[in-house]
Amino acid sequence: MTLGQAISTCFSKYADFNGRAGRSEYWWFALFVALFTTAAALINDTAYGLSLLAILLPHNAVAVRRLHDIDKSGWWLLLMVVPLVNLILIYWYCQTGSDVGNRFGDPVIH
Repeated sequence: MTLGQAISTCFSKYADFNGRAGRSEYWWFALFVALFTTAAALINDTAYGLSLLAILLPHNAVAVRRLHDIDKSGWWLLLMVVPLVNLILIYWYCQTGSDVGNRFGDPVIH
């Protein structure tokens, strides 16, 4: 999956917390989020705040779908609020998804 495909997929599934997302989809979208919010921060604080609001839901949705790909519940995303413990999320996001269907759907094929 390319950067453009990841952005398109994540925005087309803006608030879709069902299904699975592969590593490339998650990490390309994470790169987009970092670049987008950095560019907005360079403009001014209002643009930065609005960019965070605009990107919050699709970023959380792709993060939950990524957790689904490794057969974890989306509720694990709540670890984001616990300092240092949230590092386990990064470890999980780097894991290879299962090659077979799981309780969240069939494997992601790009």
